[in-house]
Amino acid sequence: MTLIRPNPEVAGEGGAGRRAGAGRAVAVLVLVALGVLIPLLGPSAALHGTGEAAAPGVTGIALLRTLLFAALSVPVGELLVDRLVRRVPGAGQARPRRWAPYAAAVGFLAALALASVVATGNLVPHSLDEIDVGGLYGSRDGQLALLEVNAFLVAGVCALSRRPGTQVWPLAAVVAAEALRAHPAPEHTPLLGSALTVVHLTCAALWTGGLLSALRTIRAWRGGTAGAALLGRYARVAAVALAALTATGVCSALRRMPPGTILEQLTTTAYGRTLLAKVLLVAVVAVLALIARGRLRRSADPLTACAPARAEVVALGAVVAVSGLLTALPLPIRWS
Repeated sequence: MTLIRPNPEVAGEGGAGRRAGAGRAVAVLVLVALGVLIPLLGPSAALHGTGEAAAPGVTGIALLRTLLFAALSVPVGELLVDRLVRRVPGAGQARPRRWAPYAAAVGFLAALALASVVATGNLVPHSLDEIDVGGLYGSRDGQLALLEVNAFLVAGVCALSRRPGTQVWPLAAVVAAEALRAHPAPEHTPLLGSALTVVHLTCAALWTGGLLSALRTIRAWRGGTAGAALLGRYARVAAVALAALTATGVCSALRRMPPGTILEQLTTTAYGRTLLAKVLLVAVVAVLALIARGRLRRSADPLTACAPARAEVVALGAVVAVSGLLTALPLPIRWS
């Protein structure tokens, strides 16, 4: 009988690969845990000393909003990268496994939980008997909540179909529903506010989800010139998204807090404090994006830009969590 001895070099490479994979899994779990802490612990920190009262279940709602925004960003980013890949010369055939079906499931569950809150009069339900499903059809907020639930369900079906590009329509419905929900009819110029939110949310999803999907695709291709070209094409889209995010964000902030009061409200209201934290995080993300863009242009190996890009993904995840928290906090007083 001939004994076959394992090649120590191959075995070593396999062990190193398994260790690297385990390390990445641990890092992802740690980052997810830190992301969850923002909506869970953020409300008490933001509201401390402001004298404002939080809505019932604010921590749970903030977490659900964070999950909903993340679930929206993932498939939007994959659709963007699919489009960019078709324009990359010599693009590899290997593609990472799609996360869109899982994101749709997370979004569906988050939207369903948020709809249950609306069905109980914006109170956290403690039993199924308290949920008035039929009442959802009788209110504007209820109809928008149902639209989001159904849209994520349809998006999941589209993601599993042979034409995943059709996800764009239900995802657009989610964006529109969020924009309308955030700006009720009694608000001053609600259509303007909704239009700003549509642009803001779309650009945020393209930036966040697009970078995540681009890095996963480059890893599947194992780098190369095609990977650098893909990152460069994404960087151009991200630059436009950042400009639109900045413009719409400033306009939305001025609608909530007039120029004469914005500096004071940024430190004395929960909404202002959270908005300030978001602005600082976006500034960090912008710096990381500039570093990555500089490496793409000037480095001998353009793929060294992936290192700051990975840090940018982490920071963008924190921005998503803070955005979820922002939507759950009481709106600031519009001082005249």
